[in-house]
Amino acid sequence: MLKGKSALVTGSTSGIGLAIARAFARDGADVMLNGFGDAAEIERVRAGIAGEFGVRAEYSPADMSKPEEIEAMVRAAEAAFGKVDILVNNAGIQFVSPIEEFPIDKWNAIIAINLSSAFHTMRAALPGMKQRGWGRIINTASAHALVASPFKAAYVAAKHGIAGLTKTAALETAQQGITVNAICPGYVWTPLVERQIPDTAKARGITEEEVKRDVLLAAQPTKEFVTVDEVAALAVFLASDAARSMTGSILTMDGGWTAA
Repeated sequence: MLKGKSALVTGSTSGIGLAIARAFARDGADVMLNGFGDAAEIERVRAGIAGEFGVRAEYSPADMSKPEEIEAMVRAAEAAFGKVDILVNNAGIQFVSPIEEFPIDKWNAIIAINLSSAFHTMRAALPGMKQRGWGRIINTASAHALVASPFKAAYVAAKHGIAGLTKTAALETAQQGITVNAICPGYVWTPLVERQIPDTAKARGITEEEVKRDVLLAAQPTKEFVTVDEVAALAVFLASDAARSMTGSILTMDGGWTAA
């Protein structure tokens, strides 16, 4: 379905981003990965995608807090593949603190990586998409693009901003064969989340199952984690021609969190 297309997925060396990149490659798209991590492991993942799915797979170590590195990453993807058809803005970090104690450097980093980086990638990729008359931009937002939680001021602000940026870009490109949408997952089962559970259980004096049900999934009526493959499947659909009339959509995948 995506054969002949190329995709750039930020924050894709693990978790949601990696699942999306693999899903695109499985459907035939060339992919550029981005993110931090162990260099040998990243190379293993990159080579594995290329070998398993028979596509071109590249990697950029661009720092999503630095506009000049973001610009260079988009240009590198265009040089490697000839174009960037699909852009997925997935890079993100988190920090939890009351507003009056929130470190300024953490605020700046979260806004830069979770929100501003999406502006910079779109700014760099859109001219080529407009020239070709086809493009798909998919932003990984969050249930926190629609509702708030205490102690997550920067994250909630950034994700609300992603929703607004998505809508604005969708309106600007509505007649140019480009769609811009956002996926808003609830809590997703990733290695990052999994690693937090034992420490949280110990700190709270409860079982790991109680951490999952009563802490992490307290707001999700299904009491089940969203899976990375579910998010990836929605991204593949949004990149397809079947979704060509969907643009400016803020799509929830949160186990009923925002229905309450």
